[in-house]
This record gives sequence, C-alpha cells and structure tokens, in this order.
Amino acid sequence: MITCHVRYVIDPYQLAEFEAYAKAWIAVVQRLGGTHHGYFLPSEGASNIAHCLFSFPSLADYEAYRQAALGDPQSVALVDSVVEKKFILSYERSFMRPLLS
Repeated sequence: MITCHVRYVIDPYQLAEFEAYAKAWIAVVQRLGGTHHGYFLPSEGASNIAHCLFSFPSLADYEAYRQAALGDPQSVALVDSVVEKKFILSYERSFMRPLLS
C-alpha cells in the first residue's frame, strides 16, 4: 500500500471553498479506486495549513488514478475551481507506506 500525504497552504479567508473542494475530492478518490483517510483542516494554531491522506494498493494504482482523474469531468471541474478562485496557494505531495499492527 502507498499513502499520499498532501500539505496545503490555503487562503484562510476561503476556508468554505476549500472545504467544499475537499469533500468532493474524497468522493473522487474513492470512485477512482482509492481509500481516502480524510482532510484535516485548521483548528488551532496556523489558520492556513491543511492536510489530507489517501491510499492506493500500489504506486502503479496511484498513477492509474492520476491518469483517470485527468479525464474525469468532476476532477477537472475541481481543479478549474482552484485555478479560478485561488483558495489553494500551494501544496506539497509526499508518499509514505503505513506501518500497521
């Protein structure tokens, strides 16, 4: 299993926009074969940092998801909304493997 961790720098004045985006992406990831572990939004401390975690059985499965997302109308619309509204200022993506009991 491979888990993708994304650290977002968001516009704290557009948190509602980011929340709507996040909820929609959870469904996209699940529909395209992944397991989404959720988004983690600002609460205390920094108000402009959010995180998400989602997993695929392998890196090859993740790459297949990325290709499928490029042609998926819902994911394309979500990316377009980020470009238009600029509620995500930047993001960093890293990959991890879980250590489970």
